[in-house]
Amino acid sequence: MFQIKSDEEIELLRQSNLLVSATLAATAGMMKPGVTTGSIDRLAEEFIRDHGGIPGFKGYHAYPATLCISINDQVVHGIPSARVLRDGDIVSVDCGVLLNGFNGDSAYTFMIGDVPADVRKLVRITKECLYLGIEKARSGNRVGDIGSAVQKHAESNGFSIVREMVGHGVGRSLHEPPEVPNYGKPGTGPALQTGLTIAIEPMINLGKRHIYQERDGWTIRTADHKPSAHFEHTVAIREYGADILSDFSVIEEVVCKQ
Repeated sequence: MFQIKSDEEIELLRQSNLLVSATLAATAGMMKPGVTTGSIDRLAEEFIRDHGGIPGFKGYHAYPATLCISINDQVVHGIPSARVLRDGDIVSVDCGVLLNGFNGDSAYTFMIGDVPADVRKLVRITKECLYLGIEKARSGNRVGDIGSAVQKHAESNGFSIVREMVGHGVGRSLHEPPEVPNYGKPGTGPALQTGLTIAIEPMINLGKRHIYQERDGWTIRTADHKPSAHFEHTVAIREYGADILSDFSVIEEVVCKQ
């Protein structure tokens, strides 16, 4: 049922995901007040194509852009536009790339200027949730072990889990089985097998968990209009644990210089 990958296929997936990470690093330099999300998207598409890739999101179910750029109370799937970044915004950038027949998928939440302390904590805890979930992504565990780790850390810090949007398998298709929710019970759900490649992507809200979709058919917002953060890695399941195929270090090298 699941698409188990060979070592050779996992290396091709790594190349796709590293191009995603490099693209997000390229956009990191534009995360400043006064920059439009549309200009960030144009840079990303040019960067991907210049490096031999194809934007994985553009045209996917008729999605109109290369990136999903979601600001503040936008959880995911925000469409780039003439909207200008402002001091105090948090900006989730989700990117997909098709390279050598395999998809890469990763997301990072950026903080613009002077972000309030409670929102900074939200961003920090969401990233911690991602890595706690990744710690459970090993052969012999189950999908519920990942979701439980994410849920426990988020809720113990006073935040809420978006339940309708989930992680997923990644491979020759952008979305493959299994679904990887950010909540659950340990020892439940599909078994994690060596060679399975999945995207783990906590979406954590400052307020309540409820969301709605805007009229554009894509953008997801929090129902209470409080901020939401989103981080995502694609990983390969190994006997020893998770092999992270995307890379935040190249993004954070740029962020630290700003």
